[in-house]
Amino acid sequence: MLLPVAVHALSPCLYDAHMSISSGQAAEFTIEELARRAEMTVRNVRAYASRGLIPAPRLQGRTGYYNRVHLQRLRLIRALLDRGYTLAAVEEAVMATPASAAGHTLNLLDILAEPGEPEEPEVMTPEALADLARVQRDSTLIDSLAALGLVERLDDGKIRVLRPTVVRAGAAAVSLGLSAESVIELFPRVTRSLREVADAFVGLVSGQIVDPFMDAGMPEEQWQHVTEAVETLLPVASQVVVAVFREQLADSIEAEIGEQLKRAEF
Repeated sequence: MLLPVAVHALSPCLYDAHMSISSGQAAEFTIEELARRAEMTVRNVRAYASRGLIPAPRLQGRTGYYNRVHLQRLRLIRALLDRGYTLAAVEEAVMATPASAAGHTLNLLDILAEPGEPEEPEVMTPEALADLARVQRDSTLIDSLAALGLVERLDDGKIRVLRPTVVRAGAAAVSLGLSAESVIELFPRVTRSLREVADAFVGLVSGQIVDPFMDAGMPEEQWQHVTEAVETLLPVASQVVVAVFREQLADSIEAEIGEQLKRAEF
């Protein structure tokens, strides 16, 4: 299961200037400062501490002092919760992960969950979208796109295109003569097929790279190898999918041309 491993920095800013080590000593801060850096409330920090999700602080008198390990753990918890995992699942994953591995796990989680930069949504009028596809404005088509999570309606009558690349590609196909309905219906089929490929690939990575690493106790000296391997394999998998699709598309086109030529003979 990838979740316990995917429990390492979402970006290089995890090791930001505030977390720098000075004179050989790790920076320390109070619970209020810890909560601010983790973008949580003090109440949440105390709650997670009471559940044993972060190590106990260093006590000086009645004041507890926290360090980078605590911050990484809290950022890890927040990252997993933000991705839709339940608190129970997060607790199980975090407790199964050494405190010192939180930074590594956040980085691996970022690689697995967000292999590319997310697209910036585009706001346009329904008329502008119709113009892209060279069709008349049709409210039912926008509803269909919204149902697929590709666009959303705004209060001012405009629409927010959530996946511009997909929508623009579909509009281009429609502008070439395909019906909008058929192109929209094709999207779920493509998604399902590619999801099967993605699940199979992730299963291979998990079974052959991640699971042996976890079974070995997630040794510190292997973290870099695992992270680099996963990061390298993701674009390789994408290239394979594109290359195979092009081959299959070419074969399909050739077969269709052959059928058309046979018909022309009669």
